Amino acid sequence: MSDDKRNFVLVPESQPDAAPAPTLLDRLKSLLAPTPLGGLLAPEQEVEPDESAPPRPRLVFAFDATASREPAWETARQVTDALVRALPGELDVALAVHGGSRLHTFTEFTASPRTLRDRAAGITCIPGFTRMLPILSGALKRAGVRVVIYIGDVFEESLGQGRKLADAMAARGMKLIVLHDTSDASARHHAEIFNDLARRTGGCVLPFDANAPGKLRELLAALAVFAVGGTALLRQKRSELPGALVLLEHLGDRG
Repeated sequence: MSDDKRNFVLVPESQPDAAPAPTLLDRLKSLLAPTPLGGLLAPEQEVEPDESAPPRPRLVFAFDATASREPAWETARQVTDALVRALPGELDVALAVHGGSRLHTFTEFTASPRTLRDRAAGITCIPGFTRMLPILSGALKRAGVRVVIYIGDVFEESLGQGRKLADAMAARGMKLIVLHDTSDASARHHAEIFNDLARRTGGCVLPFDANAPGKLRELLAALAVFAVGGTALLRQKRSELPGALVLLEHLGDRG
């Protein structure tokens, strides 16, 4: 039981006599007594610690897992742990996946490569329409999220609502990075929409190639660094992270 919630109240057996009313002399003494500085200034309001604030930056790795996305999801699943291996213990990652015309998975955040890999392994693709916007909305409801990575090919929702969510992300300092899969020619017509949404947040659109898991791993490692330290840390790491140069170029940072 909590210390501040007692289950009993002590009642004295006999009530003490009421204190005598202060005399005129007592009142004069209290008025003439020096007032401590603390009595003149309003005490600072104590701020309760925000238990919801995460100790580390957070990243949401989101994916369109509709039926046609199976090959792409298989590639992404193989390299998911690159996000937390790039900066061990400095970044927490959650998986968010839609399929069957709904957002069906939004995991807890973890810094464990094994946990992230196991969670990804349990996700399968389901036929349906894309549902990217509930992922963005869900990310906005979670404290500490700095980057949302979304792997997809087409956009099938309200563009107006998407722009509102992207603007809300920008106001929170949250970046949207889209890994756009254009293996299907029809997906190329949606590039402008993804660019619009990502740019509103200060993010960008990157190419996604399901046949190049090595390049994807490099990009995810760079994105993890970006989530923790922004473009400044990316520039510091570019000699050791091949994906850093690609990401910086797409972000328009050539510093």
